[in-house]
Amino acid sequence: MKTKTLKKDKVSVITLGCSKNLVDSEVMMNQLQVGGYDVKHDKWSKGRNIVIVNTCGFIDRAKEESINTILEYAEAKNKGKIEKLYVSGCLSHRYKENLEEEIPEVDAFFGTNELPRLLKTLKVDYKHELVGERLLTTPAHYAYLKISEGCNRTCSFCAIPLMRGKHVSRTIEDLVNEAKSLAAKGVKELILIAQELTFYGLDIYKKRRLPELLAELSKVEGIEWIRLHYAYPAQFPMEIINAIRDNPKVCHYLDMPLQHASNRILTEMRRNITREDTIELIKAIRAKVPDIAIRTTMLVGFPGETEEDFESLKSFIEEMRFERLGVFTYSHEDSTRAHIAQDDVEEEVKQERAAELMSIQEEISRELNQQKVGNTYKVLIDRKEGGFFIGRTEFDSPEVDNEVLIDATKAYLRLGDFAQVHITSAEEFDLYGEVVSA
Repeated sequence: MKTKTLKKDKVSVITLGCSKNLVDSEVMMNQLQVGGYDVKHDKWSKGRNIVIVNTCGFIDRAKEESINTILEYAEAKNKGKIEKLYVSGCLSHRYKENLEEEIPEVDAFFGTNELPRLLKTLKVDYKHELVGERLLTTPAHYAYLKISEGCNRTCSFCAIPLMRGKHVSRTIEDLVNEAKSLAAKGVKELILIAQELTFYGLDIYKKRRLPELLAELSKVEGIEWIRLHYAYPAQFPMEIINAIRDNPKVCHYLDMPLQHASNRILTEMRRNITREDTIELIKAIRAKVPDIAIRTTMLVGFPGETEEDFESLKSFIEEMRFERLGVFTYSHEDSTRAHIAQDDVEEEVKQERAAELMSIQEEISRELNQQKVGNTYKVLIDRKEGGFFIGRTEFDSPEVDNEVLIDATKAYLRLGDFAQVHITSAEEFDLYGEVVSA
């Protein structure tokens, strides 16, 4: 008598958007794996019968990518290539009813805080004891550590609070335990992420506690670098800069999105800071940590942005000479405060302004990189590509910043190891070097 064998469900999780979304996927995948599922990240292949798309809903371009991805797998379901399609994340949270109507092929939509419900749909019990446990999708030597969720800021252009809710900090104890778990897996670099790092601790400890968190995380054996992403500039607590200066494990790096430099636009954006105060803040930070790499982002094409406003932004970038800079074009988001204004800057103008800013930044980056030639830096080796080992200094975050290229025929390096690298030449966004010691 033959016995019937049940096919094991195999899940593909597709992640779109930011590193915070990536962490959510890693947590989801771990819960599913413990619940008995075979789980893979980012790639669907034949034989995987369930797809979960974790979406982004931040700006028009991200929403378009999310919708196109959902439609791609909806078509795969129609053709019988997959059996079940689920959608989670920010886009799903914000536009659930519309999506249910427009894409009926999706079996269920879930918001940003509905992981237990998603798991229940897949007949998996949410296990509280697994909080902080994740299946890493990044290279084994670095990981993102989400220290809080949501945001209390009221920037007029931003829809994140609509999708992620109010600011909620995680406890220092929970974060240290997660850091220990990550270190045990071989993680050497923690990249701290939040919608707003500087608010950390205000809700649960009634005061800002980021410096204390950094001190505790730096005690975790195996962790060598701690990097800070997404700090709000208004009322910035300089104690954070003291922690960067005084703690050898905290990278001399700060991601601080400034968005603009025209006082009129900053007011319309509800950023609660002026151009003059921003300049003083940057100068104060650099006075305390002279070699710090400040990464920022700018937003062009905000409603009512004139040529004069744009010229103000250009001159600010030329004066401040940021080590790292990215540019977004304004996206007119439903239910934000700015949505009542007319989106009156033409898309072509937005794109031209973004390109002009990046051209300015390219030259600044080239000049700053040339100053590194002849110096030796501690470099974390991320990958091997073509004929080069590729790594980063403490002044660079993965995927968005500069990289160090080392001729693989002249040195053998292990991925995830540190090496002392002497910089021999530089381009606008790349450094080239030779290993001094590994």
